[in-house]
This record gives sequence, structure tokens and C-alpha cells, in this order.
Amino acid sequence: MRVAKNVHELIGHTPVVEITQFSLPEGVRVFAKLEYFNPGGSIKDRLGQELLRDALETGKLKEGGTIIEPTAGNTGIGLALAAIGKNINVIFCVPEKFSIEKQQIMKALGATIIHTPTSEGMQGAIRKAQELAREIPNAYCPQQFANPANPRTYYKTLGPELWEDLDGQIDVFVAGAGSGGTFMGTATFLKEKNPKIKTVIVEPEGSILNGGEPGPHKTEGIGMEFLPDYMDRSYFDAIHTISDEDAFKRVKELAKKEGLLVGSSSGAAFHAALLEAEKAKPGTNIVVVFPDSSERYLSKNIYEGGI
Repeated sequence: MRVAKNVHELIGHTPVVEITQFSLPEGVRVFAKLEYFNPGGSIKDRLGQELLRDALETGKLKEGGTIIEPTAGNTGIGLALAAIGKNINVIFCVPEKFSIEKQQIMKALGATIIHTPTSEGMQGAIRKAQELAREIPNAYCPQQFANPANPRTYYKTLGPELWEDLDGQIDVFVAGAGSGGTFMGTATFLKEKNPKIKTVIVEPEGSILNGGEPGPHKTEGIGMEFLPDYMDRSYFDAIHTISDEDAFKRVKELAKKEGLLVGSSSGAAFHAALLEAEKAKPGTNIVVVFPDSSERYLSKNIYEGGI
């Protein structure tokens, strides 16, 4: 029988689909890794499992203890899912602006939500999580933005999967950056396999990678207010800063043309992939990561441009 023993065994090995209904240059192919097929609905299921495993194995967290983490939502869902059946409490510090669906899912999985002011961004959520970790006995804050287990997660899982999925025939890798772990870990693995692979990082307007100032944006799940220590700019072969307008336009097009119901970070990454396709040579294979689905952003009118 092909039966998983628990929900954790369902994480990873997500499908890849070729994009066929968009106009692409002759001989250029685009493939999308559909991370919303993970049981918790996003790429961060991988991270939640690795952060909890690392915390327990290193003794930073004991059974009966509490994980406290600042999160935009998907990492929280991943951690809450990872904690199922392990006698671990979970508390998440979430900026008020983020999707209500994500917060409802975290609560359904047993998490406690602490809101922080939208004006303070993720830095405010980080400060609150660290404060709570000092106050609550046997508490641990994995700090995804500073934890090397973050990029290691994707080095161990997503990178090898993509290499296997496409039989090593990858020329361009495209991914958005929120904490940066997905991009950094996967890019590192792929560059080790083939240094000629072009690794492309994607951000929204209001992010710092291209030298801009932190600012508001509607594209949820990506965007950096600071550069974590584990990020290495030498892997940024190209940086694409994508407007909310272009991200949400691609979200709508992917639904209508390909039947792919993706979140706005996927829309931004896909727009960047199309920009790469425009200048690619025949025979180029581009793979792009779609981190989550549109279903957790319906309350934010994702198909009306996030208004």
C-alpha cells in the first residue's frame, strides 16, 4: 500500500508543470514547481519541519516546550503542522496586515496568534517574538531570518527535487525572497551541480535587494527589509523588482490560461521568469517556484489586484 504514516510524510516531492499557454520565444520552456501541493499549502511546510527537527535534535527545545516565531503566515502554518503529535506549543507573532486565511489556518492547527503593528513590519514581529521567548519558560525562537537551518532546508530538499524533476536540464532558476532561505539554499545546491545555471532572485517594489528602501507593497510573502547573514549576493545573477500590478496581473492570467491558482508571490516570480524568457536562447529551460495558492488570499481580493 502507498500510504503515508502521518501528514509529515506528505511534505515535499511536489509536482512540476510546464507552462504552455503563454507566448514564449521559440525553443524556450518554462516549468513551475507547485509548492502549494504540500499538506499545509505552501513551500514553508518544508521549513517548519526542518526548524522543529533541528530544535529538538540540538536540545534547544524540549518536549512540552513552546516555539515562538515571527511569521507572515506560511512559516507559522508549517511550524504548527510540524508540531502536530509532538507535544509542542506554538505562538506566532504576525503583523496585522497579513492574510486572515493564514491566521485562521494557524489557529486551526493549534497555534496562538499575537498581532504586531503593521507599521513595524517584520522587525516588530521579530522583536515581539524575542521578548516572549525570554518571558516564557522552555520557549525557543527559531528565528527563520537568522537560522542557517532555513537555507539548509531547501538545499536538502527543493534543490535536489528540482534537479531530479528536470533531469538536471536547468538553465535558469527563479524564486522570490521573503526570508531568502528558499532562494539561497536552492541556488547553492543548483550551482554546485552546474555553476552555469543562472539564479534569479525576485522581490516586490518596497524591498531592498535592488538598492531600494523598505516600503509598503501588496505582494505578500516576499520582500526584504534587511539582508539575513546567510544571504550571499554572489548568487544573485539577476534581481527582478516586480510591481504589484504585474504580480497580480500574472496571478489572474495563470488562473485563466493554465488553471493554476497561485498567490501573488508566485505571480511576481512568474513575471520575472517571463522577463528571463524574453532574452533566453533557444533550448533554455527556466524553472520557477510557486510558493502557495490564491485560496489563502481571497479575503484580500487577490483576483481584483489585492484591493
